[in-house]
Amino acid sequence: MPRMVPRSRHSVHAPVSPVRLTVMIGVVFIFGGLLAYRLADLQILRAAELSERAERQHGTVRPLLAARGNIMITEHASDTLYPVATNRAFDQLYLVPQDIADPEAAVAVLMPLIEPYGLSEETLRYRINKPNDIYEPLLHKLTREELAPFEALALPGLAWEPEEWRFYPEGGLLAHVTGFVGVQDEEYRGQYGLEGLFEDSLAGKDGFVEGATDSSGTLLQTAATKRVEPESGIDLILTIDRTLQAYACAKLSERVTQVAASGGTAIVVDPKSGNVLVMCAVPGFDPNDYSSVPDIGVYLNGAVAAAYEPGSIFKPFTMAAALNEEALTPQTTYVDEGFVVVGEHRLNNFDGQGRGEVNMIAVLEQSLNTGAVFSQQSIGSDTFREYVEKFGFGATTDIELPNELSGNIASLEKRGDIWAATASFGQGITTTPLQIVMAYAALANGGTLMKPHIIAEKRRNGEAVSRTEPTVVGPVVSARTSAIISGMLVSVVREGYDNHGGVEGYYIAGKTGTAQIAEGGVYGSRTTHSFAGYGPVDSPRFAMLIKLDAPQNGRFASSTAAPLFGDIAKFILQYYEVPPDETL
Repeated sequence: MPRMVPRSRHSVHAPVSPVRLTVMIGVVFIFGGLLAYRLADLQILRAAELSERAERQHGTVRPLLAARGNIMITEHASDTLYPVATNRAFDQLYLVPQDIADPEAAVAVLMPLIEPYGLSEETLRYRINKPNDIYEPLLHKLTREELAPFEALALPGLAWEPEEWRFYPEGGLLAHVTGFVGVQDEEYRGQYGLEGLFEDSLAGKDGFVEGATDSSGTLLQTAATKRVEPESGIDLILTIDRTLQAYACAKLSERVTQVAASGGTAIVVDPKSGNVLVMCAVPGFDPNDYSSVPDIGVYLNGAVAAAYEPGSIFKPFTMAAALNEEALTPQTTYVDEGFVVVGEHRLNNFDGQGRGEVNMIAVLEQSLNTGAVFSQQSIGSDTFREYVEKFGFGATTDIELPNELSGNIASLEKRGDIWAATASFGQGITTTPLQIVMAYAALANGGTLMKPHIIAEKRRNGEAVSRTEPTVVGPVVSARTSAIISGMLVSVVREGYDNHGGVEGYYIAGKTGTAQIAEGGVYGSRTTHSFAGYGPVDSPRFAMLIKLDAPQNGRFASSTAAPLFGDIAKFILQYYEVPPDETL
């Protein structure tokens, strides 16, 4: 019988390697860490979300959408408000594919009606052929008239429902001012213009109703509910005059076409208050169909978001500064040789011709670059720069519009007299159209610069929230200087090259500018034509700027921009029923 070997009380194992031990400990720690993170995620990080999800299983939160505020304009001597941005009920057309028994037949009857809206047959087939689908959108923003042919089909699986969209009753009349409401980050938000700048105020604040529901999702009336009413958005009442805007913008568009310009801008302001009465630009766009433009650059408001070298319309500011410093008078003379040498640079008159001995009135009447340099040199570069800044150049006006540029007068900080010399006749610096018209308004307003405003009042539910009061930026020149330069500019319009900008029976002050456009660092053949002015000078009712970009028909602004200025000025004076000057 074999001998039994007794077993040891202790099992004998091979020793665990250090690497294996490290791996096992690491796995334990990783598992523990993941478990701890999961617990923290559920109990702390996502506690609110999970709680809300649990509540939704037994209740509901339904949004109460706030009404977006309107943007409105008025007319002179009228309390009537005209909406230029409002909310309008439309219809949305959609499919319920699971209810469409014969997709091919549905495509056949729908395609002729849908094709004009740009929806392809391929897209329609794709959306219809989803047998288990209960919702496929087809068309948005349909009017009742546009919906009628679809209703007449009585097609099972074709349905519609009301939807509210932003609507612009005046089309493109104020497109650059209002901007539009469009899709941004999968949400409808205001973009550009007032819609973008005042998005939060216009949108208002949505409310909600919260309560328990039954299995079908119906609120239980016996259960406690919480209701927070929506807060409607504010309404913006603009300073824009509807009649003046419509007339001026139509005339601007006509003139841009006539002179074959690439674009144009018109601005009219009240010199005393700074209120903007007209602001329009060409090319424009229809905010109801904003996505159809070939270049989104058209969305920018050229009145504030584009800067250019103003040319000779800048000369009155140079002259006003010298008059205010008493460095010269309208009768001060100099000898015009047709050019002036500043350092190593020769600066010519626009035609290169000299006039001999002339006074300062002739400088403006005949738009002499040499005379502008003479005026600037009479006060020195530093003083000249101070006046340029006081007139508002080199800084934004802070009007209630987005994307405003400050222009560029940095060259006036450079060493050398040439920079101030060229700036004296509007070259080598840039300004915005709004800056120019406000500076002319300062000359009209006794030498006081006002802040421009385009919002007259803010309202909510018909009640005024705030009203805009005239805001003084500061004095630029004295009332005496204002009167003198105004008289000189009247002479420019009546006796100079700019006489097409006048209105018979009225003293109108104004000045043209035909500025070369710098391209690739050098001045080319293309030019910007401008006319700026105000009137009547004894009691100004308007200051205005007309700007035409690179016109091909017409060499100088005196034949392109000036007549348009005169046409609109005449309409304004008749509209306001301003009596003619008795002395004329």
